[in-house]
Amino acid sequence: MSLVTEATARPAENFRVTRSRRNVAWTGAGALVVVVVLAMFPYIVYSGTTAILVQAFIVLTLASMWNLLAGYAGLVSVGQQAFVGLGAYFVLILALHGTSPFAALPVAAIGCGVAALPLWWLVSRLRTGYFAIATWVLAATIMLIIEKFSSIGGGTGMPLPGLAGLSPALLTAYTYWAGLAVTVVALLVIYLLLRGRLGLVLTAIRDDEVAARSSGARVGLARMLVFVVAGAGCGAAGAVLSVQWTAVMAFATIIGGLGTIEGPIIGTVVYMVLQQTLASYNAWYLIILGLVAIFVALFARRGLWGLVDEHLNVRLFPVGYWLRTGQRGAAPSGLRSEKRGTSARATREGGAG
Repeated sequence: MSLVTEATARPAENFRVTRSRRNVAWTGAGALVVVVVLAMFPYIVYSGTTAILVQAFIVLTLASMWNLLAGYAGLVSVGQQAFVGLGAYFVLILALHGTSPFAALPVAAIGCGVAALPLWWLVSRLRTGYFAIATWVLAATIMLIIEKFSSIGGGTGMPLPGLAGLSPALLTAYTYWAGLAVTVVALLVIYLLLRGRLGLVLTAIRDDEVAARSSGARVGLARMLVFVVAGAGCGAAGAVLSVQWTAVMAFATIIGGLGTIEGPIIGTVVYMVLQQTLASYNAWYLIILGLVAIFVALFARRGLWGLVDEHLNVRLFPVGYWLRTGQRGAAPSGLRSEKRGTSARATREGGAG
């Protein structure tokens, strides 16, 4: 039954839309405990473990930013590696002028966000596959431009100055904490954005852009903001550590669950486990990654976290909105039976992940 039919059938009841409030306190407390425990890792685990976790942090940040673009704003970008590279080069340029690489990290993130503004102007009118191709072209163009500057390595890079005085153990710890900080800030920013009105606007845009515009949603502004935030996040990730395959951001997001905050987290765990377990098998490693992606695409359309949410109705990050019914003063109850027209998840949580 659609929402319109339901509302028409029961005109005497009061309907109101409320912000999702599930598990807010528990989510915050649990996240704080996890962050504190992770921050202690350089003191209690070997450097090899922290190096793996740094890579996991970067993959999670990239996946979360790509998910913000594709999963919420409907912008499928295949050119986010441009911001990863720009973030790394911003840190390099600042370090060459005497700034500590770790102090340069937030500046690099802001610089990537600023750089995203003119790039957005070039691709803002494109949609679907045209947008994806355009972002790839932009990334290739930026790479060709950077190759013209021999002072920063001409596209091949150069050693990062400002780290010679640090011991290997201290450098590993600082890099680990920087990666953890970037991931925590990225997830917090995404959560706050989606928790507010922007989350509802993005969901409306993703589901039906024409309907969103007709409802008064500022589609262009919302998409521009997401593009800038994703650019800054990917730039921060690149400033910490450049990864060899930026396509892993899409893999981790789709495997975990597109359009949810939890999806990239689960997808990153799956990717890192597969990588550490199968990397020594050469070509078989890539074959198994492909088979996992095909299996999820065929049998778990909403990703692994979608399966959990579907059967247990669990959300670690409660964002979105609830449509509630009931008389004034009575305990509100969410509508849960709608399947056609508007999905059950869109009904209960505004579809906002």
